[in-house]
Amino acid sequence: MPLEDNLPAVSVVATPTKRGAILELAALLDERGFPALACPSLGGTLGLCTSLSHRTQKIRFFTSIQPIYYNHPVEAANTAAHIHEVSGGRFGFGIGVSHGPVVTRLGVQVGKPLTDINNYVEAMKKQEQFSGQLPPIYLATMRDKMLSLATRIADGAIWANASLRHMPTQLARHSGEFRPGFMRTNMIPTVIDDDVEAARAINRKTMRGYVILPNYRNYWREAGYAEEMDAIEKLLAEGRRDDVVSAMSDAWLDDCTLSGSVDRVRNGLAAWYDAGVTPIAVMSSTSGGQAHAIRQLIDAYA
Repeated sequence: MPLEDNLPAVSVVATPTKRGAILELAALLDERGFPALACPSLGGTLGLCTSLSHRTQKIRFFTSIQPIYYNHPVEAANTAAHIHEVSGGRFGFGIGVSHGPVVTRLGVQVGKPLTDINNYVEAMKKQEQFSGQLPPIYLATMRDKMLSLATRIADGAIWANASLRHMPTQLARHSGEFRPGFMRTNMIPTVIDDDVEAARAINRKTMRGYVILPNYRNYWREAGYAEEMDAIEKLLAEGRRDDVVSAMSDAWLDDCTLSGSVDRVRNGLAAWYDAGVTPIAVMSSTSGGQAHAIRQLIDAYA
């Protein structure tokens, strides 16, 4: 299949003062035929998705993800159903339990992740008689238990920073659970630059915020990177959080992120399609911000 047929989904974040510019880029991505927009919770993802329903025409878009502790499930159902209806069915509601630091900042009381997600989806579906038809629901996924739950109660699974090497093994364990049309997608930190080391340096900074989280380290350990995770945990135990980038091997980094030239990035995104997962390019740049990086991606497929 030609690479041109493998356009990735693209992550867009509506940060303060730049929301209008991001909507313009979203309209351009729509015009250029990109398949979907993924909207992280930074900057207000449901507000962004409401705007996307009016500012785009054909492209699908979904939250990736909306933490469940941000909204009561009744309000989440009402808002999600509204966006689903006014967008003509192009919206998907990706939800998850987020991470410890986020939950701590919110000051909410939480239970077990699987139970909380299951109860939240159940409450949303009960509200559907009042809210109107819900959009497809996707669950933030890393390891097997959450993936199995997604196959039972949701319409898709969203990974972030997943291992390409490990993904076929994980999917094979659940091959009998996937229904037709079950969406599988992964958020991939991506930097386009002919200087691969400069690009890797940006992705290492991005991944520093994830390797400090135990749930991610457990996932990557399962994916075969025990040596890197052991080294990172040792640095964290010594209070050397800023030094964790030194323990990020190129092999691990290149398995979970994309760094380098246009051809290298395009081939990497195509490899995710070959693995049965739609890639979401989460763009950063060595020479500009989010908008510049997204334009680099658009130019890569011009």
